[in-house]
Amino acid sequence: MKVLVYGAGGSQQFPVIKALTDRGAKVLATTNQPEKIDLLTKAGAETVLANMSDKERLVEITKGIDAISFLVPFFLANPLDGYEYAKNAIDAAVKNNVKLLVWNTSGYILPIKIGNPAMDVRIDIADYLKNSGIPNIIIQPSVYAENLLGPWTAPFVKNDDTVTYPTPEEMPIGWIATKDVAQFVAQAIYSPHLAGQSFQISGVENLTGRQLANKFSIALNKPVQYRQMPPREFGKILEGLFGEGAGKGAEKMYQEITDTKQYPIMHSHSLSEVLEKLPVKMTSIEEWVSQNIESFS
Repeated sequence: MKVLVYGAGGSQQFPVIKALTDRGAKVLATTNQPEKIDLLTKAGAETVLANMSDKERLVEITKGIDAISFLVPFFLANPLDGYEYAKNAIDAAVKNNVKLLVWNTSGYILPIKIGNPAMDVRIDIADYLKNSGIPNIIIQPSVYAENLLGPWTAPFVKNDDTVTYPTPEEMPIGWIATKDVAQFVAQAIYSPHLAGQSFQISGVENLTGRQLANKFSIALNKPVQYRQMPPREFGKILEGLFGEGAGKGAEKMYQEITDTKQYPIMHSHSLSEVLEKLPVKMTSIEEWVSQNIESFS
């Protein structure tokens, strides 16, 4: 099987290469960063340069592809660009009669738009994908544990023994490891009989801030506490990383959650049923912290 992996140089898609090659797939990995070609090649993929804004290029690289692992970056200077990228990739897949497209949504698809373009665009992409007619499986992860490696969390754990994140302490989250999401994607690629289905996934544990800090305490063998980072501070860090305006949507969302205390569900209540269809060995948060201990010590 030949699988096209979009954005393979990114942290979410890179582990998909190994998850697929371990199953015997031939992977064609895309990146728009020439400096990542060597990394992707060493990971076992054939690598091509492609920008998702280039319709003709996507049609070209999709020729001869059996299945696609697809993802739209969450942090874009203009989140609406994500819809155009998705359309281009889906149209190229349709034109080349790709047998299956698996879309990692990078978060849950909300039932209605909330005014955050980066999240609202998922609804538009889902509609376009459905109407395209291409067989597809949607994987909706909760919140990546790797978010805790960011400059809004890891340095504070290392220097202040404090897990910081912009969610209120009492809001539970089912943190999921990126490598586990990659395994779900690979399992879906090899499960074409599940086409037409959408799966919400998360970590097994649904942890409040205090419970999350306790998992860090056990893994790091030291007392760790939890502190909610002010959403404005979080937004400023995002803008420093991804450019002006990149943090506004996240800041607004986390501030509304804080003010209204209406906590979105960030844990899959149907995970056991999902695991029956897509068997994956899950990573606990305690295990994940231990595996990334150099970032926190």
